[in-house]
Amino acid sequence: MQPAPSSSAAVSESGRPIPPSLWRDGDFRKLWAGQTASQLGEHACLVVLPLFAVLTLNAGAGQLGVLRAVGQAPILLLSLFVGAWVDRWRTRTVMVLTDIGRTMALGGAALAGLLGWLGLPALFVVAFAVGALSVFFDVAYQASLVRLVERDQLVRGNSALEGSRSAAQIGGPALGGALVSLLSAPVAAAAGALFFALSFLSIRRIRRTESVPARSGRPPRVWRRIHEGLRFVAREGALRAVCLASGAFQFSFAAMMTVYLLFLPRELHLSASTVGLALAATGPGALLGSMLAARLPGRFGYGTVLVSAAALGDGVFLCVPALSGSSPATVPALLAVSFLFGTGGQLVNVTVMAVRQAITPDPLQARAAATITFVGMGLTPLGSLLGGFLAETWGLRTSLLVTAAGMLLSPVVMALSPLGRLGRALPGPGEVPTDG
Repeated sequence: MQPAPSSSAAVSESGRPIPPSLWRDGDFRKLWAGQTASQLGEHACLVVLPLFAVLTLNAGAGQLGVLRAVGQAPILLLSLFVGAWVDRWRTRTVMVLTDIGRTMALGGAALAGLLGWLGLPALFVVAFAVGALSVFFDVAYQASLVRLVERDQLVRGNSALEGSRSAAQIGGPALGGALVSLLSAPVAAAAGALFFALSFLSIRRIRRTESVPARSGRPPRVWRRIHEGLRFVAREGALRAVCLASGAFQFSFAAMMTVYLLFLPRELHLSASTVGLALAATGPGALLGSMLAARLPGRFGYGTVLVSAAALGDGVFLCVPALSGSSPATVPALLAVSFLFGTGGQLVNVTVMAVRQAITPDPLQARAAATITFVGMGLTPLGSLLGGFLAETWGLRTSLLVTAAGMLLSPVVMALSPLGRLGRALPGPGEVPTDG
């Protein structure tokens, strides 16, 4: 029997009181702590590996694009299969195994670096391994929340988990840049391995039995399960719009970040630690975005928040090509850009995830998440390659301006779709406005 909520308890959109027990739930706290550590290690690696390639191995724009593409390729290659698989297994088991794998991969990279063997080929292998295992972890943790909390608590739960990702964005890039600059790439890789190990220790302690969909008879073939997930997302107008908007953003963002990671040290002459600091400013903004995501959709409407936040967060990068390394305003301006990008991006992330989870039936949660990841992020390797190509042929400033402008396609797609017409109430299955 559920305890009666206190008089100060929040009220859900359905009119039912939300039990003030989310943070009293030990299993949710373990998931939150493990996801925080995992994201911290992942965000540190996203800076450590490219900076090691650029600053230590003197990698060119094309090589950096290839390195980033290799790390992102598993999204395209594995997402659909991972979604079909995770829906039939306990997400705790999946997350624990992926944490072990990433700890071993980065631990091996640290050892190879200490022995002087950490060159570009080794970086490619590590980037692919960490990227592949991260696909498993990310799909599993998104599905795990639905199995741990009530639907009325999805927004709060997502806000908390995305808040933990904010903390990772605060510490990860700064830590990665500082370790590469002050110590060495092997030490930075070892730090990433340590965070994945901490994630493993936390998540493995989750004790609640998950409500995994029952298996009756011979399981359907994986292609049939993948097709079921694809068909559901394709038929649901809001999820279809999420795929298109995410694809436009992620493709352009991958290209922009490849140029950006070259623009900061080579055009603005910033050190690795300063680059890490500039990137880390995304974290405080994302933390603010997580807090706002728990309030703004209910006040202004989910559609309004999605479109406005995406336009703000994506459009702010158009200011960066005007910066000069000799100006004292350069670093403060980069911090402001990252902060606003983090705020807008996190508002979009939390709101979209809550909408997707609310309108998706439980047996399809992992497949829906994987399908959106596949369609939305599957083109990121090509985006990274495009960024490297543009940087070599058009120059860094022009390429940065073009790729930043491409990110604005995302809010345009959302504004013209059923997502832009969502109201103040979180919809349920079949309740999203149709196209037209």
